[in-house]
Amino acid sequence: MSSTGNLATEPAVLVLEDGRSMHGRSFGAVGTTFGEAVFSTGMTGYQETLTDPSYHRQVVVMTAPHVGNTGMNDDDPESERIWVSGYVVRDPSRIVSNWRAQRTLDEDLQAYGVVGISGIDTRALTRHLRDAGAMRVGIFSGPAASRPVDELLSEVRSSPSMVGADLTSDVTTAQAYSVPAIDDAWATVVAVDLGIKSMTPRRLSERGLNVDVVPSSSSWEDIVARTPDGIFFSNGPGDPATADHAVGLMSKALAAGLPVFGICFGNQIFGRALGLSTYKLRFGHRGINQPVKDLTTGKVEITAHNHGFAVQAPQGEEFDSPFGPARVSHVCLNDNVVEGLELVDGSAFSVQYHPEAAAGPHDAAYLFDRFAEAVARRRDGGA
Repeated sequence: MSSTGNLATEPAVLVLEDGRSMHGRSFGAVGTTFGEAVFSTGMTGYQETLTDPSYHRQVVVMTAPHVGNTGMNDDDPESERIWVSGYVVRDPSRIVSNWRAQRTLDEDLQAYGVVGISGIDTRALTRHLRDAGAMRVGIFSGPAASRPVDELLSEVRSSPSMVGADLTSDVTTAQAYSVPAIDDAWATVVAVDLGIKSMTPRRLSERGLNVDVVPSSSSWEDIVARTPDGIFFSNGPGDPATADHAVGLMSKALAAGLPVFGICFGNQIFGRALGLSTYKLRFGHRGINQPVKDLTTGKVEITAHNHGFAVQAPQGEEFDSPFGPARVSHVCLNDNVVEGLELVDGSAFSVQYHPEAAAGPHDAAYLFDRFAEAVARRRDGGA
């Protein structure tokens, strides 16, 4: 498909809560939006980024200067809608040239009411966020862009902070659904949807697992009634310090001795269940090129990230938890942030990054095999 996008030409302004502002042109819907300004370092996979529920209430700044050339399609979304609250690009492509494209990026942003801005120096904005940290931001386009910046700044500073935000209920499924195993099913796992991406249950089903995806509000009794052989806790948005219900479910799963696997938000929930604390990163990790070291094998993986919070845990030694000895399993080589946790007995583990990795990389796909092996061990009586 090759088509020309109908890019808007309305004026727009981006205003950060520290007072910095940048002027450009509107991209997507025209209007006003607020969120947490974060940057993504991925050179590709913008459709997967936009539809990742973990980006709920965030304004995503793309460091890649040229965005939109492959358009949008109905095969690659990670959920049923675009979740970002705003989108910031330097040079949106006016031409879509990809045989899989069905619409332009601009058309989908308009369809979902996502206010964006283009024509600004996103590299300079990224450097500023790296120095000053992620912060609240507003994008104002159309008539709102002509208002005094001081007025706009006041609105930005009145918008909600990500710290203390409980967003799981906004993104979880309304009702349970099942993803059947590919080929012969040999076990069933329950996936607690804290903001799950569609690729995740697919990766589990590829390993012969039936996957029952349940809402984040599900009770432990609801989960047990499905007689799972293991439990998965997904990624999701918000502050993990607010997720007491999910931590309760995790604790009960661990106490029951069920194999447990968590990613991203699920890693933070696992950490809290182990008695650890979480904290806000200065600017977070987002993109598909983050180096992580597996401390068990010594292997370095290039991984996909999207997290603004992390777990505070002792590195280099085992620590006690309510469910037995535990340890840090993975660390980020850029800043030594904890990227994985595990019980020493191998029954439960989690990683802070995204091994399902749409649109890649796939260095960490073995983690799904590790979970399947833990499920198989339990079914075989621990042999």
